[in-house]
Amino acid sequence: MKLTFVGADHEVTGSCHFIECAGKNILVDYGMEQGRDYFENVPLPVSAPEIDYVLLTHAHVDHSGNLPLLYAKGFRGKIYSTDATAELCNIMLRDCAHIQMQEAEWRNRKAKRSKDINKMEPSYTMEDADKAIKCFVPCPYGKEIEVCEGVKIRFTDIGHLLGSASIEVWLTEKNVTKKIVFSGDIGNTDQPLIKDPQYTSEADYVVMESTYGDRLHAEEKPDYVAELAEILDRTFARGGNVVIPSFAVGRTQEMLYFIRKIKKDGLVKSYPNFPVFVDSPLAVEATEIFENNQFECYDEEALELIRKRINPITFPGINLAITMEESRAINEDPEPKVIISASGMCDAGRIRHHLKHNLWRPECTILFVGYQSVGTTGRAIIDGATQVRLFGETIDVKAEVCKLEGLSGHADKNGLIKWLKGFDIKRPKRVFIVHGEDSVCMSFAKCLEEEYGYDTYAPYSGTEFDIISGMITKEGIPIPIKKKEYTLVSDVYARLKAAGARLMGIIARSEGISNKDKAKFADQINSLCDKWSR
Repeated sequence: MKLTFVGADHEVTGSCHFIECAGKNILVDYGMEQGRDYFENVPLPVSAPEIDYVLLTHAHVDHSGNLPLLYAKGFRGKIYSTDATAELCNIMLRDCAHIQMQEAEWRNRKAKRSKDINKMEPSYTMEDADKAIKCFVPCPYGKEIEVCEGVKIRFTDIGHLLGSASIEVWLTEKNVTKKIVFSGDIGNTDQPLIKDPQYTSEADYVVMESTYGDRLHAEEKPDYVAELAEILDRTFARGGNVVIPSFAVGRTQEMLYFIRKIKKDGLVKSYPNFPVFVDSPLAVEATEIFENNQFECYDEEALELIRKRINPITFPGINLAITMEESRAINEDPEPKVIISASGMCDAGRIRHHLKHNLWRPECTILFVGYQSVGTTGRAIIDGATQVRLFGETIDVKAEVCKLEGLSGHADKNGLIKWLKGFDIKRPKRVFIVHGEDSVCMSFAKCLEEEYGYDTYAPYSGTEFDIISGMITKEGIPIPIKKKEYTLVSDVYARLKAAGARLMGIIARSEGISNKDKAKFADQINSLCDKWSR
């Protein structure tokens, strides 16, 4: 009976844990790594065809995104998740496959034009995603399910995303039973629509996330409805559009929830009957899934609306754009409006078209409602860029730029500790800290140990734990990611950035030194800048 830590160890994404018990091989999550990676992950201890089951905490791709890849490599077992998670994965894994196939096609066209013989293959195809989806076994919250002899599970609502769950796992081998609880991503409290995190009272061992283990949310939640209403009111008063880059699953539905209340209470005086366009096929499908899972997943406030026959995320004036023709028509209409579109960080999808049409207009507002990673178009706009490049054009940023602060689906440090304190019948013998940045994992583990008396451990990828004896039999070794060699045309940006950093070093060393060659070089650089900025 063994637990091996594979992914999201001293990192935030790529969640994956491996259990061996009763002759079965089980994965808990199998997610994509997103953003910058710092450490190498060990490979799965067995090949994909040898995996018998996957237990999935929720649908976000950093927990689920590699499931089609697992199928492509030979997995033919069962994937256990909640009902809502299975439905969301049905659309999100297909969307991932579509994006990867498009990316491979684009890179290969670029490489062909530059006579590069290297051909990129997508990690997996739409067929792999379709077949992986057929492996899902949807499960209700709160019911003990026997996966096989020696393995039982139960899903508990963890309040992070529709269908998200912590998973209780009972493992029995050689007449010994041990219980491990995997937290998944623990949700924030008082989120729109979905319930607060539910608690589990006993466990032998806990594997918990630490994403926000070093920070606290504001003590008082902002009045999002009032803030949003004020932004809408002043934008419509000057005849502009409000463009909202939004993640298709979760955040879009929250925004619809706020807008319904704004319309009902008549909070926008300048243009009370404003239309709202949801321009993202994925968001439209996700919204339907939210509506299909109301009674199992919604909180009491949302359910009270449903009992009054009020849909919490729809209202008069909402328009769903599916086709490209419908998307294009949005910006051909001069009427002031709200446009909600993906992607949430403005680096892909239809939102880029809406930015192209609205960023340069001072009467419009670009409203950010989620985190913007460093290096994304969204982050550049938030940080005050005066121009951005979209579809090969330079677009001036003249629209008002706003952000709704404090929206988060993750529990903060206090929320994580509160969840752990819920184990009040049987306190876990050891708490493993995963799914957080390197320094956060360490500091949060230290806090739990020194201030609350828990036996904690922040494993690196490759750590092996004997569940029966309670001993770590192998410690993972942090192996930093090696710098990649850039060869494809699509990697020119990274090469240019590195060259720029090198150049800045030379410039810094040249301060105060007169040199004709360097003066000539400066003129050449300025000439190139003038040429490329046209």
